[in-house]
Amino acid sequence: MRAAAFTEYGSAEVLQTMEFDVPQAGAGEVRVRVKAAGVQPADTAIRGGRSPRGVTVRLPQIPGNEFAGVVEQVGQGVTGFPIGSEVIGYKVLTCYAQYVVVSADQIVAKPDSMPWDEAGALSASGQTAHTALQELRVGSGDTVLIHAAAGGVGSAAVQLAKAWGASTVIGTASERNHDYVRSLGAIPVAYGDGLAERVRAIAPGGIDAVLDAAGGDALKVSVELCQNRDRIGTIAGFDLAEQLGVRTIFSKRSAERLAELVELYRKGKLRIAIRQTFPLDKAADAHREIETGHGFGKVVIVMD
Repeated sequence: MRAAAFTEYGSAEVLQTMEFDVPQAGAGEVRVRVKAAGVQPADTAIRGGRSPRGVTVRLPQIPGNEFAGVVEQVGQGVTGFPIGSEVIGYKVLTCYAQYVVVSADQIVAKPDSMPWDEAGALSASGQTAHTALQELRVGSGDTVLIHAAAGGVGSAAVQLAKAWGASTVIGTASERNHDYVRSLGAIPVAYGDGLAERVRAIAPGGIDAVLDAAGGDALKVSVELCQNRDRIGTIAGFDLAEQLGVRTIFSKRSAERLAELVELYRKGKLRIAIRQTFPLDKAADAHREIETGHGFGKVVIVMD
């Protein structure tokens, strides 16, 4: 099979198309012919030699941690996913490939109405946002601040907060993405000097919970705006979080969580915006796009 992989750490140029043996499904597993694989900042970090906790890299390494595709092989003991099933799933690595083998408890059925690029981009950002808002206890009547609201995690978090009953959602974003953030149901505010004052003007009663996907100054401002530091969480500024005494949040992925996101999609309460798609041979360009740190929504690798 063809896959995008790297044999050494470095910039995007180290990500090359290579040939690998087609993996075989063992007991409890399925092999999926991948149709689309989302691209995450975590993928670029791993390629650059900065692996998240618990991730073991073995060179040559195929990155990618979310996918959608068609079940092609079923291992012993697997029920509920016959050959030909269209599925959405997740795995720590190896998703930038024509085939991926994964435990059957890490996939869910793909809705017929969901395009492949959106399906391939749902799991990682969606589950991170779901985990974070659950840990921050976001619910009915809350006023919520989400930093980097136009990104993959931020986009999902805005919509989940609204679906879970938040009365007001405020999202920081670059001005060129304000219309997009507004379309998700949040009130957009610009980054930079005066951020705290701009947020207070929108929410004079204060902020109940903050999800930070930007780090840096945005997280520092958050402790000025939200009194309860147990309801401030970051997925980006871990060192600073320890200094400030706020939560660090890591995604807790499960098929149950993914199925809940799919159900919200079915009900029209969650949409996945695709910023750009790339063929497998242009995976390095997909990484370059992610590393600009700008833009909205998701970047996706689509297979031939």
